[in-house]
Amino acid sequence: MATEEALNYNNDDDEILRPDDLSEYLAAGTKEAHDRAENSPFAKDFLRGRIKRELFKLGTAALYHVYSALEEEIERNKEHPLFAAVYFPSELHRKEALAKDLEYLYGSDWKSQISCSAATRPYVERLHHVGQHEPDLLVAHSWTRYMGDLSGGQILKKVAQRALKLPANGDGIHFYQFEGIHNPTAFKRLYRSRMNELEVDAETKKRLLAEANLAFKFNLQVFEELQEIGNGIKEEVQDISFPAHGDLGGDISKCPYYAAKMAVSGNTTYMCQLARTLLRHTSAQVLLATWIAAITGLAAWYIM
Repeated sequence: MATEEALNYNNDDDEILRPDDLSEYLAAGTKEAHDRAENSPFAKDFLRGRIKRELFKLGTAALYHVYSALEEEIERNKEHPLFAAVYFPSELHRKEALAKDLEYLYGSDWKSQISCSAATRPYVERLHHVGQHEPDLLVAHSWTRYMGDLSGGQILKKVAQRALKLPANGDGIHFYQFEGIHNPTAFKRLYRSRMNELEVDAETKKRLLAEANLAFKFNLQVFEELQEIGNGIKEEVQDISFPAHGDLGGDISKCPYYAAKMAVSGNTTYMCQLARTLLRHTSAQVLLATWIAAITGLAAWYIM
């Protein structure tokens, strides 16, 4: 029923959001933490296509442990009055998709080859604590993970598929494919509307914001762990994406992500600048069609 409702949500309708809406409150309050994670060396390398296969495997394993814990606690609390409204298991749950990816990446005995890393363990432990003792905070973890996966995650899918030469049938990147969601933009609107209808007092909103920032911190720690591991792995990879801010002389306005953000906000100058920035790079010409579709998802996450 949730899927049908999402599909019927008119994507052309104006979405009226207020600063005190829970979704807007969390987005504004986590911007700094989100930027830190997004600008971490690991995230930048991934977006540029400089992802080593072994790191991709380890990252997928980390996600499996995180989502196993998150979805176990979601199922435990699916009828909780503060979570039931954003319970979308068939649309959002990622554990089974990650299991498929791990079987492709490691083989049929993948379970015996993966373990919960040192940086992932505190994240998993926190999810279990929240689910068992403070279930209202699951809203923060669900929002942080799933909305990010539906936005910037769609770009990572294309980058990983090309950089690692993964098959076109989706093997290895099932995590990024939401089969139950046919219109991600409409679904994210539905999800935000459900969040904003939750009856939360001021103190609970503060707790949810603190928990969302903690979730970003956990993600950053996993990124840092993967980056450290990657420093000791020698593997040639194809640079199939775009320069990070640092390769553009420190001028953030030359970054395609920044230009996309400005374009969505209504600045047409940056729409043109985005096109010029992309077309100056040979690799960008190959991926232009993909980015035209994907950049909207990333920009939507910026302004969510």
